[in-house]
Order: sequence, then structure tokens, then C-alpha cells
Amino acid sequence: MQITRIKSDLNGNPRRVVHFLEFITPADRTGKLSTTALYDLALKRARKLGGRKFHNRQYGGGIVFQSYSDEEVRHLVDRALASA
Repeated sequence: MQITRIKSDLNGNPRRVVHFLEFITPADRTGKLSTTALYDLALKRARKLGGRKFHNRQYGGGIVFQSYSDEEVRHLVDRALASA
């Protein structure tokens, strides 16, 4: 899993971005869902754990988390997939 550290928010809190496909299970990929539908599904799963849509050209299809460590983000992604 690739986690990218981006600029901190206005309050100085660190942020990290993961690609939306990290929130998609193999079962989701076998269906006939469009890329937009897969992104919406991933965003729905991530929002339950504090993730938000990342609006930036530097990272297309990203979901951003406010986090101090990469391990915390990995744990959040694992929790999202476990409940899927």
C-alpha cells in the first residue's frame, strides 16, 4: 500500500493520502461497476473512518486522512475492508 504524505492542514495537522483502489475488495472488482461507482464505494467506506475526498491535481483518485503515522492509515484501510 502506497501512502503519500502531503502538506499539513491549516492547523498544522499532518495528512496522508491513499489511492481509492485500496478500499476496493476483489469481490467489488468482479462486478460490472464503473470506475466512478468504485470510487463512490471506496469514498463511502473511507468516510466512515474519517477519510475525505482529496481534491488536487497532484494525486488523482485520492482519499485523505488526518494522521500522524502511516501505520494508523494502514489500520484504517484494513478496518474498512474487514467491514466490507
